[in-house]
Amino acid sequence: MFKKVLIANRGEIATRIIWACKELGVRTVAVHSESDRDALHVRFADEAICIGPAPSAKSYLNIPAVISAAEIANVDAIHPGYGFLAENAYFAEVCEACNIKFIGPSAATIQLMGDKAAARAAMKSIGVPITPGFDGVIEDEEEGARVAAEIGYPVIIKAAAGGGGRGMRIVRNREEFIAALPAAQHEAQLAFGNSAVYIEKYIETARHIEIQVLGDQHGNVVHLGERECSIQRRHQKLIEESPSAALTPVLRRSMADLAVHACAEIGYVNAGTMEFLLDEDKNFYFMEMNTRIQVEHPVTEFVTNTDLVREQILIAAGERLEFDQDDIVFSGHAIECRINAESPVTHAPSPGLITALNLPGGPGVRVDTAAYPGWFVPPHYDSLIAKLIVHHRNRDMAIARMRRALEAFIVEGIETSVSLHQRILAEPDFEAGNLSTRFMERFNKTQDRTTRNPQHVAQGAGE
Repeated sequence: MFKKVLIANRGEIATRIIWACKELGVRTVAVHSESDRDALHVRFADEAICIGPAPSAKSYLNIPAVISAAEIANVDAIHPGYGFLAENAYFAEVCEACNIKFIGPSAATIQLMGDKAAARAAMKSIGVPITPGFDGVIEDEEEGARVAAEIGYPVIIKAAAGGGGRGMRIVRNREEFIAALPAAQHEAQLAFGNSAVYIEKYIETARHIEIQVLGDQHGNVVHLGERECSIQRRHQKLIEESPSAALTPVLRRSMADLAVHACAEIGYVNAGTMEFLLDEDKNFYFMEMNTRIQVEHPVTEFVTNTDLVREQILIAAGERLEFDQDDIVFSGHAIECRINAESPVTHAPSPGLITALNLPGGPGVRVDTAAYPGWFVPPHYDSLIAKLIVHHRNRDMAIARMRRALEAFIVEGIETSVSLHQRILAEPDFEAGNLSTRFMERFNKTQDRTTRNPQHVAQGAGE
């Protein structure tokens, strides 16, 4: 087992990794920017090293600074968390060259699955269904428009080197495509340092389903069920749950078995997520693979009673998985709401001083956060400040528990997305499990009509 691990991240995921390390008896080293000197991960780690000024490009994304900190602290391994350098193949390669274990898959695997066009081709070659599209990179508007017409509009332009909605455009005709391609390429270049994009058929009404997998260095691969991530705004997930209300037992097994097969074929090691689109006819298509721990991993931890971060560390240390597929027992239903420091209406970021904070508790409630009263939420990073996760025997009971927990989640001094989640959970379609990646599009239209009709608001408040 490792003696000391450096955490190349910040916020709630950095504290989450610290907790796992402490339970394993592993010392931790936090790295931080100048603006994060008072962050909780700095306080709770055994050691802390400042690696640069506030901008992430000069601190958390600064590979020489992170590696220098690791060498100064004499660590055995680096856990990248999610975001920042978590899916940076070059960073994983540098770690290997410096004899520092990267807690994640190999650099070659990250490179393969990080290139979305290459990942599509790899999955296709081993029998995984992929969304109809063009397997190569599109560089020219005319060529792209021709390919898009062959695929059939609408299509979606995606960044080959990344995800998270950046470098992504949905287009419905040739004119839109010609205008959208250079914009998508430019955004991809800014976000990932790579302007390459590819094209897929856009499935109008789809659900976003992902399968959690674990693979060790001895060839063992298991899945830990699925998560539904269809509630999204601008391709950014807002609410996740497990299991999905859309999957039958047969479909669930089919998707999970295929994910395990694919990971075994590519020799995948550590935690990863196979992401699929599920259409209205229950056909599913590979979308991408995330080669890291996911933001929404706690819902899987709740329904499987498994510490995924602990498993990541053990796998990286060379241990065999402590369980096989038959040992994994699924229980109940879990839901996660991402609490962001932003306006619940305009979604504009809301950095600032947290003057008061009350976190919900009680049976089946978990809050992953690095926020505390008196903490200044910096404007330099992602707006996520907490994850609220609940677990209960079934979906209806989990929704009721989440509503209760959201009522008790009080943050003063800044705006948060708490009230947005309350409104989403009150939607009849959400209650019924009628979800798709276009859910928020319909939801926003309903909210706009309600806002424009004061009489409707008054009637609704009295019902």
